[in-house]
This record gives sequence, C-alpha cells and structure tokens, in this order.
Amino acid sequence: MTPKQNATRATRNFSQASVAVDLGAESCRVSLLRWKNGLPHMELVHRFTNGPSTAADGTLRWPLDAILAGVERGMRLCADRAPEGIQSVGVDGWAVDYVRLDAKGEPLELPFCYRDERTETAQLELHALISPDRLREITGLQLQKLNTLYQLFADKIAGKSAGTGWLNLPEYLLSYWGGERVAEFTNATHTQMMDVQSHGWSDEVLAAANIDPKTMPRIVPPGTILGSMSGHLTGLPAFRDTLLIAPACHDTASAVAGIPASGDDWGYISCGTWSLVGTPVPTAKNGFRAREQQFTNLGLDGDRFLFQKNMNGMWLMKQCLDAWSTQGKQWEVGKLCKEARTAPTPRKLLNVDDPELHRMGNMPARINAQLIAHGAKAMDETPSGAPQMASLIFHSLAARYAELFVQIEAITGKAIRRIYIVGGGSQNAFLRELITEVTGKEVYAGSAESSTVGNFALQLAALTTVGGSNRKRELATMYAAKLCGEPFKETEGGMSIAGISESLPSRLDLGL
Repeated sequence: MTPKQNATRATRNFSQASVAVDLGAESCRVSLLRWKNGLPHMELVHRFTNGPSTAADGTLRWPLDAILAGVERGMRLCADRAPEGIQSVGVDGWAVDYVRLDAKGEPLELPFCYRDERTETAQLELHALISPDRLREITGLQLQKLNTLYQLFADKIAGKSAGTGWLNLPEYLLSYWGGERVAEFTNATHTQMMDVQSHGWSDEVLAAANIDPKTMPRIVPPGTILGSMSGHLTGLPAFRDTLLIAPACHDTASAVAGIPASGDDWGYISCGTWSLVGTPVPTAKNGFRAREQQFTNLGLDGDRFLFQKNMNGMWLMKQCLDAWSTQGKQWEVGKLCKEARTAPTPRKLLNVDDPELHRMGNMPARINAQLIAHGAKAMDETPSGAPQMASLIFHSLAARYAELFVQIEAITGKAIRRIYIVGGGSQNAFLRELITEVTGKEVYAGSAESSTVGNFALQLAALTTVGGSNRKRELATMYAAKLCGEPFKETEGGMSIAGISESLPSRLDLGL
C-alpha cells in the first residue's frame, strides 16, 4: 500500500467495526469493536484454549493449524455480528516464538515453544562467539534463553534450513491474511537481535550467530498498515475492504498502550501467566545497574521503551490448579482466593523466579522442595492445602513486585506514585491489597483485557492519522481512555484461567 493510499484510507469514520486478535500461551481471544451512537462497544466474541504439545521428536511445539482455525472461527463470528463491515484487524501475542517460511511463504515446520529446552545448549554456544556483556550492550535486552536469537541459533546447530526467513506469530497471521512480511518494533526488541540505539537489526549480532541479514523482516513501528486482507476470508462481505494493521504486536506493549495514564509517575504490572513489572521511558536504560540487575528494554508505541523485568506470574497458580485437578478437586478460583485471604500469613516467602518454578508439572511439590531447601516446613500439597499455598504464592509475588519497583526507581530516577495492574491478575482484589501494603503506592485495577484495549486503540490511531509516532501515541491514549470507559462484554469462552480472578476491578484512575 502506497503512502497516498494510506492517507486516503486513514480518513475513515468509525461506522465500521474492528477486530483484535490476542494470542496467549494459555488462551487466544478474538474481540470485536463496534460503534453505536458514537460510543464504542467491545465484545469478546471467541476464546479458545491454547498450549504447546510434545512432538514426535520430543520437542515442544505450538499447534499452528489449531491456532489459525480458532482465530478464524472467531473472525467469522465477528463477521456475522458486524453487518456494517470490518474496517481493520490487528494481532498481538506473546513474543520470541516464530514461524520459519519456505519460498512460498508456507511454514517449514510447527513453531517451537519458548519453553523447549533446546536453547540451553544454544545459549552457551552462542556466548562463546559473542559475550553476554556485548549482547546486552548492543540490544539492551534481558538475557533469557527463550529469546528469538537463541532459538534461531538452535535451528542453526540442528542444521535446519533458514528458508526465506521467519516471522513472529502475530506478524505471521497478518502475513497469512495478505499483509506485508514485517517485524513490528515492539516484537523486534524482544528478539535479542535489534540494536537498541539504531532501532535496526544488529549486523554484529547477526554475524556472530551466522544469520543471513536477508532473512530478517523489515522493522516497522506500531500502528503500521500492512495492506488489505486477501484470501478466503474475503469471501465474507464484512472482510472485503479490511485493512491489516500491526498494532503493538507484543502483547505487553499492547497492554501498556491500553492504560490511559498521563504523567511520568506511574508503573505497571502486566499480570498473567508471566508478570511484567516496569515503567515507560523515552529512551532505553542500559547502564551498569540495569545490566547487572537484568532489566530489559522492550519497545512501546511512540518510539518509547518499557523498562521492565520479566518474572513468574499466575503460571504458579495455574500449575497448582492443574495438579489439584488431577487429585479430583476442581477449585473455583474466586472461592480459592477468598479462602487464601483468611489463611495464616506465611513466614517464609518463595523465590518465585527459581528456574524450577518455571517448569511444567507438579507445582505444589516444586514449591515444597524450595521451602525445605531453605529450612522451612513443607506445606500440604493436597487440594485441602490449596488456600495456604495460594496465600504463599500471592504474598511472594507481591513482595517481589515491591522489590522490583525499588530497583526501577533507583535506576530510572523516577518517583513512582501509581501502579496500574492489567491482565487477568488485575481482578484479584487480595493480590491488589497485598501490593498496596508492601509497596506503599496507589494501586489501580486496569482492564483484564488491556492488551485488547491497546490493540484497538492503536488500530484506531492508525486509521485516523498519517502523522508520526508521537501523534499516534497521543491518539492511542485518547482512544484507550474512551474504550476503558465502556464495559467489556464477554459472550463466549468464560474467564481466562490465567486471570485467577477474585472480583471485578473496583476502579480505574484514567490519570487524564
């Protein structure tokens, strides 16, 4: 699409609908935004479970065909609900994982899951070619074995063909429907291959990993229109004139874009399977303390960065719930959270970032192993002990959040007064109270579907301006405020298990 066509298409009014696709490691969602009497109405049209499975070769893979089928079912439901037509579609999701493509743009194989252990060896071998300190200096990124760089290097070690290139999963879906093959900025920053100063791919990193620069997709900013939808979905009247937009394709960046807060005195916790704790900054913070404490700099709309730390999240609770389920007890999450509130305050807290607690399977036993190793008593691993173990998890998460905000303030020089919690964990009133208590800051519940709000807000900004990144950022914040002021309806699929929700959010300070 030419700049002239972009300018023409960006003058649309909001009589038509938009679709936001949110890819999640636990569940994927397809949401519809419609306009009635000038007011937005968001609806979660379709949610389906997601998760990796073990392939015949023992590796952990994502079910790409099932993801596509589930998303397209949701899009067909959106088409049925929006006779006025759908003007745009945007996709966000988890970062780092990718699809390798052949000459026809078809997947060479199922994408690996970031939890696959193949990258342990790859990381060590790559660090012999380029030091961890140099990698961090160039990319500003927390060194994690799951990053795309280590995964691509693992492909090299295994002798896998580079094909014609690769795309992260959100960008792959947009390409599959007819969009240009790109790497959206917020996802590109999470690969460990982007130069944090130039905002382009690092020749030095690519050379060290023997990655052909020709296989690297073009980096584009959030809110880029990638073209018009083509293919089988255009057989539906609603999709015959639909634009494909890369919002902030990294779901955390979309979630933060969905917080309509102004000023410079706030931070966020994006609380789902993972917890992402940080604050927006105009330029990357990559000094000695940031590197020493393994903070990361991830892209955000407006050419900004999220200065944050990745840590464990509701994965701990999800794995415990799965374990108790195998013992015959299906805990209702709200009831469990309320009983955890009245459980005795734990004397010993967990190191929630212990690598053992990131592994799948039998989480109660893993928690007890850590407690015993540190001289504490083991807890009841059966469903009867669930409230006490849930209390331990929530207290431990809150304490770690507080510790990280102290570090964030010291490194950035910010005085953070407000914390916005977004994602499923925002609905857990007990956790919010614990965070307020241990941080001493004002804590507000943002949208449980903040990534969807941000996805829509960035689509709308792209449709209404041909200006630069700052103007799109201003518009996205305005649209996020408008969207947060409206109820989010859910018609199918139930509450995300990653939410671990106790109650609906009590309030949202728009900060405007």
